[in-house]
Amino acid sequence: MQLQDTQNRPGARKRRKRIGCGESSGHGKTSCKGNKGQMARSGRGIRPGFEGGQMPMHRRLPKKGFNNRAFQDAIEVVNVGELNNAFEDGATVDEASLRTVGLVSRNCDEIKILGTGELTRKLTIQGAKVSATAREKIEKAGGSIAA
Repeated sequence: MQLQDTQNRPGARKRRKRIGCGESSGHGKTSCKGNKGQMARSGRGIRPGFEGGQMPMHRRLPKKGFNNRAFQDAIEVVNVGELNNAFEDGATVDEASLRTVGLVSRNCDEIKILGTGELTRKLTIQGAKVSATAREKIEKAGGSIAA
């Protein structure tokens, strides 16, 4: 058997239904769409969730609960390992310096420094929240945290 001798399995390639080709074709007149109504018109179709004008399910069910996402503060997270790579020994770390180095880019309400990674440089942290493990690592390296 060679490649040119292969054939599709029976029923694998079905011809498309040719509609609107006259009465004798069996697919003429209304072109398989039935008589009148929304689904017989051009551009037919309804959006997902539409229930024919009846009040849809997502509006019938009671709304419940509260979500704080719209009101919560946007917090940008920086790890001490990233600070170790980005700053020299004795540097002051604040929002402006974090933005110039590229560790903070998007708009945020506050910055929090977390304790992932190792810190070997003496840094002074200003105007940022600090986790307990990050505080421990900063003070262990000889740095300080100013409020």
